[in-house]
Amino acid sequence: MKILGLDVGEKTIGVAVSDALHFTAQGIETIHWDESEFASVKDRFQQLIDEYEISKIVVGLPKNMNGTIGERGEACQHFAAYLEEQFSLPVVMWDERLTTMAAERVLLDADMSRQKRKKVIDKMAAMIILQGYLDSNR
Repeated sequence: MKILGLDVGEKTIGVAVSDALHFTAQGIETIHWDESEFASVKDRFQQLIDEYEISKIVVGLPKNMNGTIGERGEACQHFAAYLEEQFSLPVVMWDERLTTMAAERVLLDADMSRQKRKKVIDKMAAMIILQGYLDSNR
């Protein structure tokens, strides 16, 4: 069984998946959504869960630099609770401070254009979130 990693934003959700042995994370897609309508992505998540045989979901938790949880973090927690309720899978919140910045740095180092970076940044951030979780559980 594999683990799904998510970088949840207001307009997009970056998605990554682990390998079956939980060693590596691969970015797979960016889902565009309306954050006010959780149900708008329910069918897509059901497809992902079935296709990749998902047994757990890791959701990035954007904490403030002082460790507190702000409005964005609370929104992610609400979405994580929704996923847990809808799919009856364990959902883990994972500190995602600086993951988008790290993803941006990797893409800049790869000399990727701004337009191309914009298309992949969310799934790369999801991959970094999931890889951090996987590495911590070794």
